Amino acid sequence: MTATVASLAAESPSRLNLRAPTVWVALAFAAFQLTMAAFHPLSSQVIRALHVGFVLWLIFWLYPPFQRSGGLGRRLGQALGWALGLAGFATGLYQWAFEAELTQRAGELQGWDWVAGSVAIALVFEAARRVMGWGLPIICALFLAYAALGQHLPGALAHRGYDAEQLIATLGFGTEGIYGTPTYVSSTYIFLFILFGAFLEQAGMVRLFTDFALGTVGHTRGGPAKVAVISSGLMGTINGSGVANVVTTGQFTIPLMKRFGYRPAFAGGVEATASMGGQIMPPVMGAVAFIMAETINVPYLAIVKAALIPAILYFVTVFWMVHLEAGRCGLHGLPRHECPDPWAAVRQRWYLLLPLVGLVALLFSGYTPMFSGTVGLSLTVILIFSAAVMQGLRGTALRVLFWVLLALACAGFFRFGAGTFIAVTAVLVLLTYLLRCGHEARSQALRALVEGAQHALPVAAACALVGVLIGVINLTGVAAELGGYVIGIGRGNLLLALVLTMLTCLVLGMGIPTIPNYIITSSLAAPVLLELGVPLIVSHMFVFYFGIMADLTPPVALAAFAAAPIARERGLLISLHAVRVALAGFVVPYMAVYSPALMLQGDGGVLAVVWITFKALVAIGLWGVAAIGYLWAPLSWWERVWTFAAACLLVVALPITDEAGLGAALLWLTWHARQRRRAGWPA
Repeated sequence: MTATVASLAAESPSRLNLRAPTVWVALAFAAFQLTMAAFHPLSSQVIRALHVGFVLWLIFWLYPPFQRSGGLGRRLGQALGWALGLAGFATGLYQWAFEAELTQRAGELQGWDWVAGSVAIALVFEAARRVMGWGLPIICALFLAYAALGQHLPGALAHRGYDAEQLIATLGFGTEGIYGTPTYVSSTYIFLFILFGAFLEQAGMVRLFTDFALGTVGHTRGGPAKVAVISSGLMGTINGSGVANVVTTGQFTIPLMKRFGYRPAFAGGVEATASMGGQIMPPVMGAVAFIMAETINVPYLAIVKAALIPAILYFVTVFWMVHLEAGRCGLHGLPRHECPDPWAAVRQRWYLLLPLVGLVALLFSGYTPMFSGTVGLSLTVILIFSAAVMQGLRGTALRVLFWVLLALACAGFFRFGAGTFIAVTAVLVLLTYLLRCGHEARSQALRALVEGAQHALPVAAACALVGVLIGVINLTGVAAELGGYVIGIGRGNLLLALVLTMLTCLVLGMGIPTIPNYIITSSLAAPVLLELGVPLIVSHMFVFYFGIMADLTPPVALAAFAAAPIARERGLLISLHAVRVALAGFVVPYMAVYSPALMLQGDGGVLAVVWITFKALVAIGLWGVAAIGYLWAPLSWWERVWTFAAACLLVVALPITDEAGLGAALLWLTWHARQRRRAGWPA
């Protein structure tokens, strides 16, 4: 264990510029969030307000105005960014300083309340625009305009009218607007798990996952692309961010795929598709899972269980499509001698799995995500610094004693709480100074704190801004009006209602990330599906799933455009290939609606789960064959139509369609296998 754990500190990051003010603000932000997670010294309202304040402060300092200008314009923009950032943070301090007074006069603005509320709302709009573009701000601005002017609209969409005081009080204060449920989740679960992922990445988890994937499937047909699928799926278990996955694992997998014959657009599409699956891959999943748990008031574990089989099917889909494409193009894997030993990689870095194993164990034992994330993060930090201390210790006996004392100290958590981990970490850091070792570990920890805070900015800004949309929906009741029209359609045709919901998710996803996409569609469409008889979790997972797919579909596919500079190909072309790779995965949400057992819902029992999973696997296999046009040999046009029709029959879920679909699939497979034997096609 000594040799393996000691290698942890060897992977050193580049130095941080500790003279940069933004670094210190990011460190303060991370320290604030960790203190709130461990001890909860402030009220939820104040934590949310200060969370948004820190986000505004950092965004305007990192993305000041007029950065494309030169000379004086650039300096003026920097000064303006500093002023706006401090003003944004001041709005959070205002909520803290006058918490009692604001609570007493809730809904009635006085004096500086007008300024604080208006400034906070305006800065949230601008901050989100700076880190995410125009899409989400425009959508939220339209809803805000509806709240302010909707009384002048004709027909059922008109409301009774709301004055400026009511709008600012609702959106800028309390828990209905920018400080609503999404911001609560961002300030608690999301930030903690983003930080957890940042520490694991700094500790070398990317290297472990990549080596393991390369060693297990790198030598098989289409091996480099399968490496991308496995490594991105594993990375998704700890960071839950599709775009971050593309940037992290894509730096290795996309050039590797190109080197072995895959077209740049296909390589980028595979990486984008696999990376987006991380948001539905338990145990951590994406930030949406935490928001969903809070929105529908179910335990996080219930979301994990519902997502498990669809997540597996999603990655089976991508893996299968890659395998078929490799066969069609005649692409082989890496030479076996160039692939690392996967189990040697595990033996060398197995200790990195301990925090992840602890996190999973706690989540499945019924502990809250906040508690589980805190413990997982603490174990990761302790591993980093204990590995550094080991470099300064000499002698087996001394090292064994160190591990025994460290284990006993960590066990104090069960008696003294989170303060134990803080004390242990402080002692370990002090030992690195006394033993004159661990400079790399200290740099890793600082970089993880800074990167974690910066990675949280787009998510937090989206959560704050989408609160405007939710506040308007709750204030005006517009969701009920829009939902009534869809319900009217869906009562006669559930499939049509599902297609309309899917298209809504995909269209919204053209300009906004998955989190606001889910929040908007779950507010508008999920209640409609629930009204039409779709189970609660299934209806929310349906919109969540297609919110993820929206990041792959053209014309604006965020994951595909993130892969574009790495693949050196146009983002639009990458997105077209990503949709093709993920095509079979589009059937999974529909199958879950008609057969909720696919998401472990309902009372059908184990047999129902096994049957629908088997059907889904067959349908995915057929859709993949039809989309790629290859199994053991290229398919003719009528074979592709046949397999596509058979897959559709398995999805429709009407009387005898399952039997017809399976019969058609078996008939075609028998014919294709016979043709293979006659022609001597390779397997």
